[in-house]
Parts: sequence; structure tokens; C-alpha cells
Amino acid sequence: MSIDALLFDKDGTLFLFEATWESWARAVLLRLSDGDLSRAEVLGRAIGFDLPAQRFERDSVVIAGTPSQVVSALQAHIDIEASALERLLNDEAAVAPQVEAVPLTQFLENLRGRGLKLGVATNDAERPARAHLTAAGVVAHFDFIAGYDSGYGSKPAPGPCNAFAQACGIAPDRIAMVGDSLHDLHAGRAAGMRTIGVLTGLATRDELSPHADIVLDHIGHISPWLDDQQS
Repeated sequence: MSIDALLFDKDGTLFLFEATWESWARAVLLRLSDGDLSRAEVLGRAIGFDLPAQRFERDSVVIAGTPSQVVSALQAHIDIEASALERLLNDEAAVAPQVEAVPLTQFLENLRGRGLKLGVATNDAERPARAHLTAAGVVAHFDFIAGYDSGYGSKPAPGPCNAFAQACGIAPDRIAMVGDSLHDLHAGRAAGMRTIGVLTGLATRDELSPHADIVLDHIGHISPWLDDQQS
């Protein structure tokens, strides 16, 4: 069956996860600790980030969680009201450096040229998500952009996927959810979509394969896969 729309995760899928979020984590931790490295290391451990090594643990809440879940992890160690802390996290996320997984403008123009509808469903907040896509010059290529705070819920629940299908008027089985984490693939499967795993996040091929129709090294390999689906 042919694919008429693609719904992308953002971090680890459109953008390389480590390049963006390791920088974000360091900035957040140093800001919250007023530059006290020992204190920043304690806060880092609370969110699964090894500050001296500049590396996320594989079970870090940051990898697939929402900002509100990161807030909950931090609040056990810091006395900041939840809404203020979430604003701080989102402010830092909006200016975090982004490294494209592939040259996105050319990639997305190719997909649009095929007549595909395109969307983004991220567990990041919508404001920094739009800021990242705008900075990359590609926000106009998407028919739908949703964060965890856009009113559709967050992955791995299927709400954002269902909302995209409804917004586009396309049956879920003619849509593929593209992501680097099990949250992405579980959400897509729960919505009745095809699922494409990519290896530009922290999950391995072995972890993603049982939950994906195909696992690709990066999103740049999607077009050949689409050709195979339509042949």
C-alpha cells in the first residue's frame, strides 16, 4: 500500500539528538546551579545526564520524555516552581543548536514534490519545536506541527498521530510515523500507521526493529523505501 503522508519526530529524527540536547543539558544544568559544577552534576544525574562525560544515559527522561516529566525529575533536587522551571527548560531548548540529520530543505522539498503531506509530532513543547524548524528554514514545509502541549497528548499515546491523520484527511494505514525512539514507534502503531525507525537517536537497530516496518540509518533513505512501497 502506498504512503500518502509522513509524520516525523523531531529530535533524533529531523535533527541529531546528541548534538542538540547535550548542549541544552549543559546550559540548563549550569544555569540552575549558578555555575556550581558539583551541584550541576547532581542535577544532571536526576535527568540521566553525565555532565563530566557530556553524555546521556540510555534511560534518560530527556530522550523521549516531555518537558513536564523533566521538571518532575528536577524538582526533587531544586526549589523552583514547576511552571517557572518548565519555562526555563523551553527557553533553553528554543536556542539550543540544531544539527540536521540530512540537509532538510532539499529532503523535504523532494517529499513535497511527491505530493506527500508532512507533519511533526514531538514530545518537546510546540514553541521550541517551531523555533527549531523556523531556524532551519523548513517550517513552511509542514502541514501539521504538534508538541506535547498542543492539546493532543504526548507519545507513546497515539493522540498526536491521530490528530495528524484527521488534520490531513488521510487514513492512518496510508501514513508512516518516523522516529528514533520506541515512543515514536509505539505511538504510530497504536494509531494504525506504518512505522519507520531511524538510527540518528540513541536507540539501536535491535531495539527498534521489532516495532518498525523498516529501520533506516537516517531519514535520507526514506525516498527509496517509498519507491519500493509503490512498485
